[in-house]
Amino acid sequence: MRLACLSFLLCLAGFLAAPGVCARQAAVGASPYSVVVPVADTTDGQRDGAIGTALAQVLARLAGGQDLRTRPGYAEALKGASGLVQQYQYQRSGNALALQVVFDPDAVRRTLEQLGVGAVAAKPPVLAVVYGADGQPLGAEALQPLAQALSARGSTLLTADPAALPDPARLAAADPAALAAVGERYHTGLILIGHLKGARAEWTLVSGGQPQQWSSQAASQTALLAEAGNALADHLGSRLNVIGSAPSNVTLWVEGLDSALDYAGFLAMLRANPAVRQIATTTASEQGMLFSLQTSVPAPGFVAGLTLGGRLIQAQDHAGADAGLRWLH
Repeated sequence: MRLACLSFLLCLAGFLAAPGVCARQAAVGASPYSVVVPVADTTDGQRDGAIGTALAQVLARLAGGQDLRTRPGYAEALKGASGLVQQYQYQRSGNALALQVVFDPDAVRRTLEQLGVGAVAAKPPVLAVVYGADGQPLGAEALQPLAQALSARGSTLLTADPAALPDPARLAAADPAALAAVGERYHTGLILIGHLKGARAEWTLVSGGQPQQWSSQAASQTALLAEAGNALADHLGSRLNVIGSAPSNVTLWVEGLDSALDYAGFLAMLRANPAVRQIATTTASEQGMLFSLQTSVPAPGFVAGLTLGGRLIQAQDHAGADAGLRWLH
């Protein structure tokens, strides 16, 4: 009976997920084409230098964290960054001055193509749940050194709502229900849990349901947070910096697609991913569904990137599939 229902759901979902019928998931948080960088004053030289720095961050974001500095034409692209700007404005907070720069998406994508970078989905922000030495959660202002270090490496930081903090122990243990709640609220599968203890800190990064832990030492809280931002970028880069240009065949086994809306949502996610070129549903059973894809990114990097949005986590391997995934509810 359930297999018959699945067959019906596949047909219904094909209609629901058709382009123009199923709305794509709206982007949450800041646009990947918008950056805020500090400036010393409003002179032309400071502005042009800040715009070049901002473009470097945007290119890193859209390249999945890949280091583009050795690519032919990269330095020239940064010199011409002002020609890619859609708008900019100065911001002042206390005595600090910053420049917000918004780049033209089409112009940035053309620049990436000229640098030989294949299309990838932009990384979602990292949700930070960090506690100070007094055991109290740190707010956005206290986490600025972490956010700035992360931004310089092409990622953005979100601060958890202090009125509804997720349980850090459940997050660090990659509890599916806790991850599903974070994914629904913050639209990310990247979570950083931190505990500062004087000159030491303990960190856990949960990415796609897989926790990674490390510790650090520094002379001050500011240095601890800045070091964590760089270490976090290194961890993400080791998973995601596998961008290719030749087509790759990727087979996915996905559990938890229990309704037509689940199936349609998963297909919409794939169709919204610029690395996906072809999609085919191969088989369906009571346990899960097998999908065959053609992508512009090799399987390891594609699977890692797919789990960053907060709707999927990695599951047990499945025969005949490059990776097993689980759809979160």
